Amino acid sequence: MFFSAGMGFLVDNVVFYLLFQKILTQPSYYILFATFHNFTVSLAISFFIGVLVNFLITKYMVFYESKSKSSKQFFRFVLVAIIGFFANWAVVKLFIEVLGMYATVARPLAALSLFFASFFIHKLFSFSLSLRHHAT
Repeated sequence: MFFSAGMGFLVDNVVFYLLFQKILTQPSYYILFATFHNFTVSLAISFFIGVLVNFLITKYMVFYESKSKSSKQFFRFVLVAIIGFFANWAVVKLFIEVLGMYATVARPLAALSLFFASFFIHKLFSFSLSLRHHAT
């Protein structure tokens, strides 16, 4: 469990750092008729790359005993990830705009603050496993 989440976290945060610091250097971007802060665009891209890595490792190494179809697992995983994205975005935004944190500090703190909730939601919903079937 910690390996898959850790790898997803690592990939997410490295991609976020690279995007925020090196690639998306403008303060904001105009995308699909709206303007977004560079931390929001960086978060959206890095988060979903991290989700993909986390799903693959979680599916094949953590919840491998799940009998649900892979497509169903992935769909559920992505639904939870979308909710997680908005939770992460809200926490990152709070840390940056209200508490004045730097984005590359706010991002990993937000991810860590939502880690355990995400694990249990994926266990019960994405992979359809009861708490009794898999000791953590």
